[in-house]
Amino acid sequence: MKGLVTVFGGSGFVGSQIVRALARSGSRVRVAVRNPGRGYRLRMLGDVGQIEVVQANVRDDASVARALEGAEGCVNAVAILYESGRQTFEGVHIDGARRIATLAAQAGVARLTHISAIGADTNSAAAYGRTKAGGEAAVREAYPGAAIIRPSVVFGPEDHFFNRFAQMAATSPALPLIGGGHTRMQPVFVADVGAAVSRAVSSGEAAGRVFELGGPEVFTFRRLMEMMLEVIQRRRFLVSVPWPAASVLGAVGDLVAGVGVPPPITTDQVALLRSDNVAAPGAPGLKELGVEPNALEAIIPTYLYRYRRGGQYASQSEALSNSPSA
Repeated sequence: MKGLVTVFGGSGFVGSQIVRALARSGSRVRVAVRNPGRGYRLRMLGDVGQIEVVQANVRDDASVARALEGAEGCVNAVAILYESGRQTFEGVHIDGARRIATLAAQAGVARLTHISAIGADTNSAAAYGRTKAGGEAAVREAYPGAAIIRPSVVFGPEDHFFNRFAQMAATSPALPLIGGGHTRMQPVFVADVGAAVSRAVSSGEAAGRVFELGGPEVFTFRRLMEMMLEVIQRRRFLVSVPWPAASVLGAVGDLVAGVGVPPPITTDQVALLRSDNVAAPGAPGLKELGVEPNALEAIIPTYLYRYRRGGQYASQSEALSNSPSA
């Protein structure tokens, strides 16, 4: 498929890499976002005229339908990490997903790819996981042939994981290990996710299947913090935070999110950390979509260097050993 592909949520961290990958594959791309002014840079990811940015809100039928006009493919990359104001998990992950899938089917869109997440489960302790599962079910009901992509923790220059903790490490003498830092994760590079989604859109073999995307290695949360500290060349104490105390921190984050400020962590994110975030054994993933995963160790130094003392000019000889734990 080298026709028009509409990408909802294409201005986001993951969505922009999907747009880039689709443009590189030769597709024309229509990026549907709530605020087109924030997507002006996306046009530079392709040739002149290859990428257009239009306004659309997943809560509005008419705007979604307009964004799908003439499209042969569609990607739904709209998601939120925490609730704030009218942006609720149910409204975005379930209702929005259902609306896009329903209108894509009505418009005769040949292929739909829905971005979900590892941890999508109707029995999840976290509303994020439950609504991600609800979104998958809604998409399947409206568009049975949709391909569903479930990434693990996604990392890259603008990620909300390593950047958050590296920024914290730049000013704090200690970093929290929620639940002791034993949760296992399989971080996947954002460009690999973009490439995988592009392959899913162009391949009829992806229709109706679920793909779980993880990087080449599994790490504990503690080990990820140790690696991050090694890269930014800082010594920090890693302090185990029991689950009850973590829930209190999350409650404070909920209050912060309620006034429109990005929280360090919420109660829902604490609940998510109670379960491992790794691809299921034997689940189709990057390999089946023809993508060779990039190793975490090779990528994070390319953007976390800015958190070192001296930034990009910090001497490699100043690298510190693993941080002590407490």
